Amino acid sequence: MITKTSLQKTLGTWLTLGVTLLWLLGVIASGVIARHEMNEVFDSALEETAQRILPLAVTDILNRENDTGDQRALALKEHDEYLTYLVRDASGKLLLQSHDADPRIFGAKPQEGFSETPTHRIYGEGAISDTLFIEVAEPLGHRREAILDTSLALLAPLVLLIPISLVGVWWVIKRSLRQVVILQQSIETRGGSDLSPVAVDRLPKEFEPTMVSVNRLLERLRRALEAERSFTANSAHELRTPLATALAKLQRLKTETRDAGVKARAGEIEQSLRTLSRLSEKLLELAKAEGGSALSENYNDLVPILKIIASDYERNAPGRLRLNLPEDSVMSLLDPDAFAILLRNLIENALRHGAADKAVNISLTGEGTLRVANAGEVVPPEKLALLRNRFVRSESKTLGSGIGLAIVDAIASGAGTALNLRSPASGQSDGFEAEVNIVVQHSGV
Repeated sequence: MITKTSLQKTLGTWLTLGVTLLWLLGVIASGVIARHEMNEVFDSALEETAQRILPLAVTDILNRENDTGDQRALALKEHDEYLTYLVRDASGKLLLQSHDADPRIFGAKPQEGFSETPTHRIYGEGAISDTLFIEVAEPLGHRREAILDTSLALLAPLVLLIPISLVGVWWVIKRSLRQVVILQQSIETRGGSDLSPVAVDRLPKEFEPTMVSVNRLLERLRRALEAERSFTANSAHELRTPLATALAKLQRLKTETRDAGVKARAGEIEQSLRTLSRLSEKLLELAKAEGGSALSENYNDLVPILKIIASDYERNAPGRLRLNLPEDSVMSLLDPDAFAILLRNLIENALRHGAADKAVNISLTGEGTLRVANAGEVVPPEKLALLRNRFVRSESKTLGSGIGLAIVDAIASGAGTALNLRSPASGQSDGFEAEVNIVVQHSGV
């Protein structure tokens, strides 16, 4: 299963990670440069210290009245010495040392220039034709501590800057994609029957070609549906008129002729014309159901429509319909005409194929579940699965076009719901039941 990701979330996450990574790389680079520069400063301090102390030490040694061995320089007050030094002759004899110096950290004999032990950085300088040498040592731990403090000082602002960068990146992305989000919400909340152009002001340049193409497609689809609806309406009118005229003329012929044979043949033709009229009506209903006009742009209360249609059938089949309707209204985006076609086909199917001496139960719940159930023979499962197909009839001997349930299924599919067929009916040991949820809402609701 492919997980869908948000463009806003993806950009925010990766840009935040990128900014954070760049900050860290910047701090690391600054730390490396600072370490190099600080080492140069420390080495310069060692060299400068040696060159400053050496003349004083030489003068002190040469002015001694007698050779008293090594002497330790006095400290003015107790303090930690980061720089310690020794003054020795060429053989390594100690002549002078700082008060806190440890001769063990120096080599056996003095040497000029920079050298390094595991714990100290040392600089040596010679004087008086390299007969006297001074060596100044600095603990490497002191250098590492200074470099660490400097790096932490560079890193500390990131604790504040990274959250600010994160908030700033997310704010900029959210503001930049605000029109895209509005576009998304506009498309999500519109119903399937709303084919009006999608209008979003100040859409990013990269999305404009897409929306132009989408609006062109919506316009073509709207024109195609309007043309199909117009064709359906015109066809219905053009077919009804000649069929009605032919039936009227045939009925007049039957009343005027006295020939029994002619009357019988006229009756057969009349029956065929009535069948053709019903079939054309059903085919036009099927065309409308499959034409994408199952939804309307506004919500409608379908309970009054159900009552009107039921009362129409009650006149032709008195006592056959039993209604169970909610007291409140049932609002839906299902087109009233489409709902009327759906309901008529379900009622006709139940009256035609149900037991003649049993009632047809029509129930509608407040949640929009419509059920039409009739008594009668049980439809086998293998036959039940085929009843949605066109021109498929049950084993009943009654007349029918065989497309009533196909029309209902087409309207239900167009409205985004489903037609459920059961046999036997719910709560019965026989019969047939059709169930469909007529409460259709916007896809974003």
